[in-house]
Amino acid sequence: MKRSVLTAVLFAALATAQAQEPIRIGVIAALTGPFANTGKPFEDGIKTYMQQYGDQVAGRKIEIIYRDDGGTNVDQSKRAAQELITREHVSFLIGFSLTPSAMAVAPIATQAKMPMIVMNAVTNGITAKSPYMLRTSMTMHQMTGPFGAWTAKNKIGKVYTLVSDYSTGLDAEARFTKEFNAGGGKVVGSARAPLANPDYSPFIQRIKDEKPDALFFFAPGVEDGIGLLKAFSDKGLDKAGIKFLGVGDMTSETPTLEALGDRALGAVTVLNYAPTLDNDVNKAFLKAYAQTNPNRPPATFVTVAAYDTMGMIYETIRKLGGTITGDKAMQVLAGMKRDSPRGPISIDPATRDIVQNMYIREVKKVNGKLVNEPIAVLRDVSPN
Repeated sequence: MKRSVLTAVLFAALATAQAQEPIRIGVIAALTGPFANTGKPFEDGIKTYMQQYGDQVAGRKIEIIYRDDGGTNVDQSKRAAQELITREHVSFLIGFSLTPSAMAVAPIATQAKMPMIVMNAVTNGITAKSPYMLRTSMTMHQMTGPFGAWTAKNKIGKVYTLVSDYSTGLDAEARFTKEFNAGGGKVVGSARAPLANPDYSPFIQRIKDEKPDALFFFAPGVEDGIGLLKAFSDKGLDKAGIKFLGVGDMTSETPTLEALGDRALGAVTVLNYAPTLDNDVNKAFLKAYAQTNPNRPPATFVTVAAYDTMGMIYETIRKLGGTITGDKAMQVLAGMKRDSPRGPISIDPATRDIVQNMYIREVKKVNGKLVNEPIAVLRDVSPN
């Protein structure tokens, strides 16, 4: 065989071998510890998408590799990223339950030219930390700013604010207050609860004495929502005509509504998803989720973010014909538009952050079951 022909055959064989290599996706998340309520839904959403659409794209098998960072161990986040890139040869890094993890990995992603998709951390501006980072969850401003404006327009004139005493809590309060005041509302008092093991009872009595129209509350965990709403109901704030206004998953279907029962009725929250959304993509997603995760709690907004992330990755792989580089992948991902279980979504090419609907949800009893029922839709909300 002539050398030129042999060389061509060898190159063809090498190309075939490379094409048969799986595309590996590394997931860095809180899979254990107090923030596992974000990491575990990542797994659920990824499994659901792959069950629905298969584990091959453009002739390449998809392989998922998980690494647990506990949510707050930034050194572990960095080690996991380095290992996934250098040893496992992943083509995408996804997950990131909390902002410190995403911030810690950003320079590593930049150096490696590795697409990095944030599926939960909500702090504003973090996508600016790396040109290879984008977000499929939401930003804090995306929730609290529009929520403040909506509150002012809906006959709620006086609000008391109570947030966890850390940067994200203060950011949530500031943005809500800014838009609420701009709409003609008045904040009549504010308080900061400790981040660890807060006792909400003293705050609740103070709020009741102030007699606002509503309480605006933010804390980072579902257990905080349970503790606050228990105190809110037990101290009679709901009976006194004070509305509960919350951010994110303060009224999550599981475990919050299960734990609180009717004490949660009337609570109003803002979020980018509700399981009760009436659209075809959500119906198909919920059906696939139930089949794939029969023993898991109901799907959450975190599950949906992971599900949508997989959809974006699959679409990117298809458009690139199975040959992935960081720069080409980011060119495809920035500006991507999709129909999601949460409604239409798109990535803002300038910030690589997500544009999406926000839903004002009220806890109601429907057919004997407590649900977060959307009562208003804020469409195409920008991330900033």
